[in-house]
Amino acid sequence: MRGGEVIELISDLGGGKTTFVKGLAKGAGSSDDVSSPSFTLTNEYATKHFRIHHYDLYRLREAGIMSQELREVCGDMKSVVVIEWATIVSDVLPEDHVILRIRATNETERTIDVTFPEQYHYLFPDKT
Repeated sequence: MRGGEVIELISDLGGGKTTFVKGLAKGAGSSDDVSSPSFTLTNEYATKHFRIHHYDLYRLREAGIMSQELREVCGDMKSVVVIEWATIVSDVLPEDHVILRIRATNETERTIDVTFPEQYHYLFPDKT
């Protein structure tokens, strides 16, 4: 990742979204403790080159101030934004963002379907 990426995670409850973010943060070099931001709505993790902003909007009934925050952070090239339960803020997400649909195939395995615009081909070189 370079910074500036926006990733929407779609899955059922317990589907592996936060586990994915743990791997993403670790792979980006973060030593921060990654946890679900279910109650805080957002967590941040430091890496050498950018910050990962992890949102879990499951508990929101309306976007409110979160829309403004996301507008700002989604345009920041020093940030990677990962959003769980993004439907409530879909109108403020950049049109060109990565969508990962995580589906449990059994208790310990997941399948991830990836949709991404051409500008993110560097993230998925085997998928272009």
